[in-house]
Amino acid sequence: MSLFALMTMAQSISDDTRQIREEFQNRKFGIFLHWGIYSMLADGEWVMHNRHIDRDEYAKLAGGFYPSLFDAREWTKLFKEAGAQYVTFTSRHHDGFSMWATKASPYNIVEATPFKRDVVGELAQACREQELKLHFYYSHMDWQRLDYPTGGCQNCPHDPATTNWDSYYAFMNRQLTELLTKYGPIGAIWFDGMWDHKEKDFDWRLEEQYALIKRLQPKCLIGNNHHGSPIGLEDFQLFEQDLPGQNTAGFSGEQKVSQLPLETCMTMNNTWGYSITDKNYKSGDELIRRLVTAAGLNANFLLNIGPRPDGKLPDEAVEILKHIGSFMKVNGSTIYGTRGGCVPPQSWGVTTQKGKTLYIHILNKVEDGQILLPLTDQKLAKVVMFADGTKLKFKREKEGCRIFLPELPDTTDCILTATLK
Repeated sequence: MSLFALMTMAQSISDDTRQIREEFQNRKFGIFLHWGIYSMLADGEWVMHNRHIDRDEYAKLAGGFYPSLFDAREWTKLFKEAGAQYVTFTSRHHDGFSMWATKASPYNIVEATPFKRDVVGELAQACREQELKLHFYYSHMDWQRLDYPTGGCQNCPHDPATTNWDSYYAFMNRQLTELLTKYGPIGAIWFDGMWDHKEKDFDWRLEEQYALIKRLQPKCLIGNNHHGSPIGLEDFQLFEQDLPGQNTAGFSGEQKVSQLPLETCMTMNNTWGYSITDKNYKSGDELIRRLVTAAGLNANFLLNIGPRPDGKLPDEAVEILKHIGSFMKVNGSTIYGTRGGCVPPQSWGVTTQKGKTLYIHILNKVEDGQILLPLTDQKLAKVVMFADGTKLKFKREKEGCRIFLPELPDTTDCILTATLK
């Protein structure tokens, strides 16, 4: 019955909801930030679980957390220059530590650390100054609180005698209320960890929680990284470490690509939180191709960074963002505000589209100096090189429209602009 109610709610969409979903789709590129006291151990955000660290010993990390070089304005200025249009920040991860001055628990950055500064508050102000939408990641799972009922993550077990779902659920909603009333307009709540309980009879009471969010901020989107198809009042569908329709990382399961706005989140290296040994960074060009491919699949691209414990961003991440920024400054108009093009992904690349303008992104090597657009119901009026407006020849064939290319420059993404009749 609860599932039926959630599905029924999903069918009723207001004009305001359509508008904020479209605005989210238009932004296309966001920055994901995984930061907390786990950065001190420099082994990713799952270090407490993966190393079987006692919860009381882990909590003592807070006493030494002092990110003296943290500068929210420096971060957001870099994000803006990189071409990002929103930021998703881990307000509270699975380790249960809150990165803002929450009144719901003393286990937070203001009360439990010598730093004494509200990181979320400073980031919210810096995002407003740079006109970046701020989204909050929030964990449904908690390895620290004794009232959370342990699920699949058995490395941080909870005594059944202390678990109290009603207590924990009320705690989460108090925190969500704070996040949505203390820091101005919030673009989205990005849930994670629901997959910890796979049993079908476990009731996360999403209907009530989602209704709370919409009541506090009607224009706040809801996304949930539960690795399944969207339910209830969820406004966008998430894909972890994969593009929509793929499951190479094993997180997408059997979820189908929905008609909701889509977002794929991805790491720069192999870890979400800071890792001092993980230098396996993808190249800036590779990440640009993934961003463009996501846009061609009608999805936003959320690129992760794990800040260091001193509050600085890793040097490699800074250089990658600068490289992406150089690309977006010149070519961003072929990404922002677009939707996946009427030509589906091809071996040579993808297309994005605004109205009758089709942007053809050639990301891979082209054989024979020509590409075929499988357009059978539409015709082209003209095709030019996006960079300089050079006109290109094309002809209509039974299978579609064949475009004849000049010698293409050695670029990450060679873009053509086609006008549809």
